[in-house]
Amino acid sequence: MKAIRVHEPTGFGGLVYEDAPDPTLMIGDVLVKVAACGITHNELDWSQRTCRNGHPRDPIIPGQEVSGVVTALGLGTAGIAVGDEVFGLTDGYRDAAAAEYVAVEARNLAPKPRSVDHVHAAAVPRAGLTAWQALFDHGKLAKGQTVVIHGAGGAVGSTAVQLARWAGAEVIGTGRSHSRSLVLELGADRFVALDAERLEDATSDVDLVFDAAGGQVLAQSASIVKPGGTLVSVAAFPPFGREDAREIFFIQASDRAQLIELARLVDEGHLRPQVGGVYPLARAVEAYSAKAAGGIPGRFVLQP
Repeated sequence: MKAIRVHEPTGFGGLVYEDAPDPTLMIGDVLVKVAACGITHNELDWSQRTCRNGHPRDPIIPGQEVSGVVTALGLGTAGIAVGDEVFGLTDGYRDAAAAEYVAVEARNLAPKPRSVDHVHAAAVPRAGLTAWQALFDHGKLAKGQTVVIHGAGGAVGSTAVQLARWAGAEVIGTGRSHSRSLVLELGADRFVALDAERLEDATSDVDLVFDAAGGQVLAQSASIVKPGGTLVSVAAFPPFGREDAREIFFIQASDRAQLIELARLVDEGHLRPQVGGVYPLARAVEAYSAKAAGGIPGRFVLQP
C-alpha cells in the first residue's frame, strides 16, 4: 500500500510518500480502508515514537484520526462488520492512518456520523475526545456554569465551545482577534482577543478554564478561576499551585462510548466539525507545514 512514513526523528520535513507493508491484523482488530486521516502538526514530536518496550520504532506512519470503511476483521473481533463506515482514534504506539489502510482495535472505533462525509468525520476524534474529557470528565462542567476556553479558534477549542454551549454553560472563548467571528458563530457568549485585551480585565470568577494554548495565557489563568473552580490543560501542567482550586493536566484517551455520543451530536446539528484544509496523501509535508504555520482554524485532513 501507499503510505506517509518518517524514517528519522526529523519532524514532518522527513515525511516520505512511499510503498509500505500492508497492516497485520491482531486479535480484536479491524482493517480500515482509509477515506480520510486527520493530522496534528506536532504529533511526530510526541514520546509515542517509541514502542511500549522502549525500543525505537522507525519508520512510522502518523495521523491517528481516521474515517473509512471496514474491509476485514481480526480474530475475535465483534460488534463491527465488513462494509461498516467507521471513525475513531488509532493507538499511538502503532502505525496510524496516513496510508491507504490501517489496522485499528475495534474498541477504538464507532459508527461514522451519518450526516457528514469522511473528511469532516476525520476531523472529530481527537478534538472531540479531548474537548469532551476536558469539559465533562475532568472539568465536571454543568449547566449554568461559566467556562473560559483558551485557543477557542483551534480544532480542540472550537469543538469545546460547541460542546460547552450544548451543555448549557456560559462560554467565553479566547484567542487572537482573527478567531473572534468563528468562535462567536459557534456559540460562545463572549470572546476575549488576547492580542488586544488582558484576560484578567475581561473576566473573573469562572467555574472552569480549559486551556488548549499553554504558555503565558495558562499562567494568567490563576487569577480568573474562582475558589472551588477547576483549571484543565492539555498543553502543559498548570503552574499556579492554588490550594483552593483543582488543577489538572491530561492526555486524551480513546473512548468508544464518547465517540458514539460525538457522532450523535454531529448528526443532530449540535457539533459542526471544523476542517481547515484537505490535501492528497502524497502532499502530506505541505499539509503539515501549512498547519504548523498557524492562522488557519480547524483540523487538516489527508486523503489517500
